[in-house]
Amino acid sequence: MSTPLVEKRLRKSRDRKLCGVCGGVAEYLNVDPTVIRVLWALSALAFFSGVLLYLILAFVMPEPSDSPSV
Repeated sequence: MSTPLVEKRLRKSRDRKLCGVCGGVAEYLNVDPTVIRVLWALSALAFFSGVLLYLILAFVMPEPSDSPSV
């Protein structure tokens, strides 16, 4: 018996502080959202690229769906 493959999609998270981008990335990578938020904050402070990337992803990433994708 084989298990069906579930397609993993990068989406915004329902566990959101601002727009849900960090939570969505954390869900996609299966890590704690706090780790992603800290890394993103360090990137924003050090290189300012984190702010630009966050804004782009906030507009590009789809909202979470109500039903899981199969």
